[in-house]
Amino acid sequence: MASVSPAAAAAAVSGPHHARLLLPSSLRRLPRPRPRPRPRLRLAACHADTLLPSSSSSEARAPPATAVGPSAESATDCFVDWLRARGLPPGKVDIRERPVPCLREGGDRPLRYIAAGDALQAGDVAFEVPMSLVVTLERVLGDESVAELLTNNKLSELACLALYLMYEKKQGKDSYWYPYIKELDRHRGRGQLAVESPLLWTESELDYLTGSPLKDEVVARDEAVRREYNELDTVWFMAGSLFQQYPFDIPTEAFPFEIFKQAFVAVQSCVVHLQKVRLARRFTLVPLGPPLLTYKSNCKAMLTADGDSVRLVVDRPYKAGEPIIVWCGPQTNSRLVLNYGFVDEDNPFDRISIEASLNTEDPQYQEKRMVAQRNGKLAIQNFNVYVGKEKETVAEMLPYLRLGYISDPDEMQSILSSEGDTCPVSPCTERAVLDQLVGYLESRLAGYPTTLDEDEAMLADGSLEPKKEVATRLVRLEKKMLHACLQAANEFINDLPDHTVSPCPAPYAPELK
Repeated sequence: MASVSPAAAAAAVSGPHHARLLLPSSLRRLPRPRPRPRPRLRLAACHADTLLPSSSSSEARAPPATAVGPSAESATDCFVDWLRARGLPPGKVDIRERPVPCLREGGDRPLRYIAAGDALQAGDVAFEVPMSLVVTLERVLGDESVAELLTNNKLSELACLALYLMYEKKQGKDSYWYPYIKELDRHRGRGQLAVESPLLWTESELDYLTGSPLKDEVVARDEAVRREYNELDTVWFMAGSLFQQYPFDIPTEAFPFEIFKQAFVAVQSCVVHLQKVRLARRFTLVPLGPPLLTYKSNCKAMLTADGDSVRLVVDRPYKAGEPIIVWCGPQTNSRLVLNYGFVDEDNPFDRISIEASLNTEDPQYQEKRMVAQRNGKLAIQNFNVYVGKEKETVAEMLPYLRLGYISDPDEMQSILSSEGDTCPVSPCTERAVLDQLVGYLESRLAGYPTTLDEDEAMLADGSLEPKKEVATRLVRLEKKMLHACLQAANEFINDLPDHTVSPCPAPYAPELK
């Protein structure tokens, strides 16, 4: 992710419950490049599967139709013509359409995506976008030192880009970025499953995430976006000369918070994090990049800076018409939902966290903290649980939890004077540790309003509305990892020599959450 992971002229993101959004033309009049030969970039009217197929998916499935010329849709014609006129070199891709994956109340506009125009081989350059068509902070603020000052102070790159695009959208057709902004507006920050970030969900829709840590993360991110909104006027006053061309009020007077949040989400959903470039070019918005490109966690292809352009070299062969996919960075599924509104069922980076902390009321807290640090752990330690590695994580947690059950000062001193992990493993201590872990896992699973079997049944039914489907897929994966941890803990209990032993008391047991 960008944390990653992971919109050039970001358009206003709006849902059925949000007003139509916002984004706005360049801070300076840009020179018009000489027209180049018309590149191979076409609009194709077609239906295509998403890259996350499932037997439970209710999305329409139809074979790609024959590619047609850009005249098939004036909006795309405008976008493609704008790219051509601004110097986009010939490429090997088409812009195609697919219907939204699930039925929506009142319907919704189809999603567009980049597909292979011809057969491609690994190592082929799918397309190349000149820097004159890329939105960067360097371009927005005109001064790399100003960009660095702003983003190292109180405002993120995303907030600066969102502000710029909001003013650009206010300029309408006079904006240099008008066709690109219209394309982003069409997507409204929707990910490849036609779902927006939970930052734009209603309170009742956020209830789909009950039990998941993501629900609290959404609240925290919303508060962070609001803090950035409150600092927007900093850009206006620090780089005021750059905004003189906009005959509008200062940011917080020109744009309500909800409008800014929609713009922020739009930028968040399609910003590209370039590597090995100077700070002012690190976060960019690239036409033909996201949201037109499809994200996948097990892909190696990335948009990269190459001189005065940004290019995409594919990492696998494609048949004509297949969606082009790119790597979204090492992001968990909860982060993919938060940033892009989708879940990757085959995500090798997916994980849940279990936080364990030593009891600060323990008279031997400092000694235990020293032992934990000696073994590479902290007083508050996060244990990451990866799919297929649940038993290993439980085994890693046990020595840390045992430490909290030591109450004899002489025993603690013996451990301090020894090396390595030397906590004694008595039957009653081990039973107490495992019982605590089992109780924690059962309590965490009980925090979800549905069971794993109920989630599977709902997904198999195929009638969930898009946001609920994404949320259900996410919590289902979380529950599977928690169930695997619970199974591992019970297996450790079954391996104890005496199953009838009573757990020893632990007034200062570590806390799990």
